[in-house]
Amino acid sequence: MIPGAPSTHPPARVARIGMASFAHSHAYSYAAALAHHPAAQIVGVFDEDPDRGRAAAEQYNVPYHARLDDLLAAGLDGLVICSENAKHVTQVTAAAGRVKHILCEKPIATTRKDALAMIAACAQHGTHLQIAFPVRFLAPIRELKQRLEAGEIGAPICVKCTNQGLVPGGWFVDRPLSGGGAVLDHTVHVIDVLRWLWHTEVTEVYAEIGGNLFHRDNPIDDAGLLTFQLANGVYGTLDTSWSRPPSYPTWGNVAIEVTGERGIITVDALNQNLALSSNASGKQHWVHWGTNMDHGLIADFVDMIQTGRAPNITGEDGLRALEVALAAYASSAAHQPIVIDHVPV
Repeated sequence: MIPGAPSTHPPARVARIGMASFAHSHAYSYAAALAHHPAAQIVGVFDEDPDRGRAAAEQYNVPYHARLDDLLAAGLDGLVICSENAKHVTQVTAAAGRVKHILCEKPIATTRKDALAMIAACAQHGTHLQIAFPVRFLAPIRELKQRLEAGEIGAPICVKCTNQGLVPGGWFVDRPLSGGGAVLDHTVHVIDVLRWLWHTEVTEVYAEIGGNLFHRDNPIDDAGLLTFQLANGVYGTLDTSWSRPPSYPTWGNVAIEVTGERGIITVDALNQNLALSSNASGKQHWVHWGTNMDHGLIADFVDMIQTGRAPNITGEDGLRALEVALAAYASSAAHQPIVIDHVPV
């Protein structure tokens, strides 16, 4: 079994899950995955936006709570947090000790200090903190890991990555709430995958970051190009951007090309779809047929609740990915490479 794959043990009972905020669009896909999971049940919704919260609660026929404390008092087995990035620290630390298992949307936080506070609070109270990095659960990414571990292309030399998408708008372009734009939003996904593939860390980053390159009215960075060194000797590049136009068929891509001593493996992880041209919508749509990474993430979270094991994607995983994104911003501001000192947690 690939590390991170859900257990095959039968569940003990249905896990009672609370949803904390639908501010992030991923909340809707996570909730849908929970609703279809035979061993999970959504039992309540908290959201600071009452209209949004009530609409989500009505959709899943559960109570809406205007206060997080009220949701936490509902006897939860697990809590899924999908609030604005800057609010993760407040909600995770409030829930630590009152719920045994937390799944927090990425990035873990907007600052290293906040990420450390979240990890410490959960450790102090015996709460399992899992970070939402669903790309690990895509079948092409898992096959890439298997082939690399089998030595199919020999020792890896370099890796070229892209994570491009649509500009989300809303609070994503409000720096106090988001903590950063496209570079923060997308870097953490790819860096987590690379750390997972090779069990190594990024040691140095150089980045060029720009705003208004694709969206003239965008007040935050919408593009970045990172070059980085991994501790295992692999050199990498990452194109992270909100470069896709509104007419694009889907939100974006995750592509990784690994060059080794004996060959190259190229993965377009989200290219599992059919192209449908619709006169009604006026554009082409991609109809997905492949693995659902959010379903994989939720299955793994529910399995953690059922078995009581430690999370496969930890708070420290979230911290290390965040450190790379923050180093990229520092590099761009200083116009020089930044060495990352991953201080032990």
